[in-house]
This record gives sequence, structure tokens and C-alpha cells, in this order.
Amino acid sequence: MLSFVVLLTLYLAVNVQSLSGSPANFQVYTGLLKPHERIMALDLPHGGHLSHGYQTDTKKISAVSIFFETMPYRLDESTGYIDYDQLEKSATLFRPKLIVAGASAYARLYDYARIRKVCDKQKAILLADMAHISGLVAAGVIPSPFEYADIVTTTTHKSLRGPRGAMIFYRKGLKEVNKKGEEVMYDFEDKINASVFPGLQGGPHNHTIAGLAVALKQATTSEYKAYQEQVLSNCSKFAQTLTEKGYDLVSGGTENHLVLVNLKNMGIDGSRVEKVLEMVHIAANKNTVPGDVSAMVPGGIRMGTPALTSRGFLEEDFAKVAEFFDVAVKLALKVKAETKGTKLKDFLATIQSSSDIQSEIAKIRNDVEEYAKQFPTIGFEKETMKYKN
Repeated sequence: MLSFVVLLTLYLAVNVQSLSGSPANFQVYTGLLKPHERIMALDLPHGGHLSHGYQTDTKKISAVSIFFETMPYRLDESTGYIDYDQLEKSATLFRPKLIVAGASAYARLYDYARIRKVCDKQKAILLADMAHISGLVAAGVIPSPFEYADIVTTTTHKSLRGPRGAMIFYRKGLKEVNKKGEEVMYDFEDKINASVFPGLQGGPHNHTIAGLAVALKQATTSEYKAYQEQVLSNCSKFAQTLTEKGYDLVSGGTENHLVLVNLKNMGIDGSRVEKVLEMVHIAANKNTVPGDVSAMVPGGIRMGTPALTSRGFLEEDFAKVAEFFDVAVKLALKVKAETKGTKLKDFLATIQSSSDIQSEIAKIRNDVEEYAKQFPTIGFEKETMKYKN
């Protein structure tokens, strides 16, 4: 078992064999919980993640909800922030064995101390899933969950900028001294390691672990910290520009690396905008926002700044990205107005059948490509891209 120990204000150990974030979370659940014990996590339409046990009224979407009983906590829809008061009330009634503090589309910072208090009251394990923000945490530019969480999971390929994989950090050593004066030790290590192997995986992917070692070494440098500071600055400018253009951001802004745009006030949905963005060579994804009833036709678009920041984009460049986004949304609105049917396939058919719309898409795509050419694509050289003309 490959692991290492990090000394913060407490002893931690880490398992680096998990293949990705969802398996890592499931390995924690199966290692520490009995079948059908209870988990609370942020609701998927409110910014949570599938691996935290999402289910609908009629279907268990995540396999986690098949093997464990799950209950969501949510945002206060009037503010776009997590409703910690309601979380505490729900936990008192539901009595979870584990609470997840983590998200895939939440632009604000987690109040780990507040959730720690709820966990202590319920004698629940606190799992912090920092998959999307671990690079920011590693650089010390946003608050760390390690002081409060029993378990911390993260992917290694998002803002951390490593290979595709995951890590599971867990507390070890002295937990407390009980009323009898006896030392009580954390018992996470053997349970989690056994859940990873042989419980849910076979042999380790040593090539990935080697790449992760390189990424973690890079994360200790001053250049990496400067990069993550730029990620935050770029996202702040991006959010500001989008707001100035009339877009509604869930929670009204951002404190991390992403923005979640609620398109409902624009009269369009995330699925249609995502398709137009793809056609003009802008990578973004449709995303649920509070109030959505369908994940297939959600009301939002999620965008982040780490990738383009790695290519050298600065604040003024993200203002330009916001302009490109705005042009694409307006084109999507035009296409929707010209579409007779209500389905996404009707929307796409309108694009395919209109030479004028095709020309507009080609022009925007060309503008995007010309702007992007100023910035190197990390890991590629033009002369090695043989498939390009």
C-alpha cells in the first residue's frame, strides 16, 4: 500500500491508488459505513455531485443511493448560498452517519467549521470532497478542509493539474481520551485501504502514481501559487463581465475558480447554449441550477478558469471570453426563435438547415480560433499535429 504521512496540526495519511473521484468516494462509503446507513450531501441540482448519492423521485441515479440511504441538503435559493440552518435541522431528523462537504458546481466557499459542528452533534463522519478545488487548497489561496474533516477526497486531474486519478486522506493516531481516561484511536486507515484494495480495485496504476508525484511536487512551488492566484483573479473578472452583460450568476458571483450562469432570465436553457458553444469551439457544459427539474435540459452553464489560465489568459482575456459567450448565447436565442419545435433535435435541425446561421457560427468560430492562437496549447506543438492541415 503506497501512502505517505503529512503533519499539519494532526496526523494524516493518504491512499493514492483510487482511479478517480467517484470510486474514491464509494471506497470511503463502503469502508466506513454499513449497507443502507445514511449519508447527507449537497443536492445535485444545487451544485452537488453524482457520487454523493443523487436520486430522483422515481429513480436512483447514483449507485451510492442503491446501497446507502441518502438525503440532500440545499442552497437558500434567495441567496444561492448553502442553507446551513436547514442542513442542521435536516441532520437532526435524518441522523446521518456521514455528511459530505463538497460540490461540483458551487461558486462559493464551504463553511467547514459549521458542518463540523453538525457532524459532532450527530456523531457523524465529515467527508470533504475537494475534487474541484484541490489545486486552490494546495496553493493556500482558499480555506483548507483538513482542519475540520475526518476524511478528504480529491481527484488529481482538475485544478490540481495532475494525471487522472484520486487521493483519499484520512485521520490517524489519537482521536480522543474517553471518560475512563483511555486513549481512543482513529480506525479509518485499515478500513479505507482494504476498501480500495482488495475491496474495489486490483493492482495499482503505478504510472499514474508517478505522474501524481510530479504534480504534487509542482504544487509546492511559488509558480504554482502564482498560477492559482491568477485563476481566482481571472474568475473574478469573468464573473464581473458576465454580470455587466446582464447574466444571472447563481449566488451572485464567485469565490473560487468557476461561475455558474443561470440562463433562465435570458429565455434559453443550458443544453441549447452548450451546443452552440461547442460549434464555435468553446468548451463548457450544461449544468443544473436551483429549481431545475431536468438534468437533460438544465437552466445553467458551468465554466471555469484553470485551463485557459494555464495557457496564459489574464483578466482582460477572460473579459473577451465573456464577450464570445455573450455572442454565442444571442445566436442560440436567434436559433430558438426560428425553431418551430420544442425539442433539442428541432433546435439542431434549424441550425443545420440554415445557411445564414451556419455562416454566423463559422464567423464566431473563426474569431474564437484567431484569439486562441495567441496562447500556446500546453503539451502540443503545431508541427507535431500531423492530422491538422
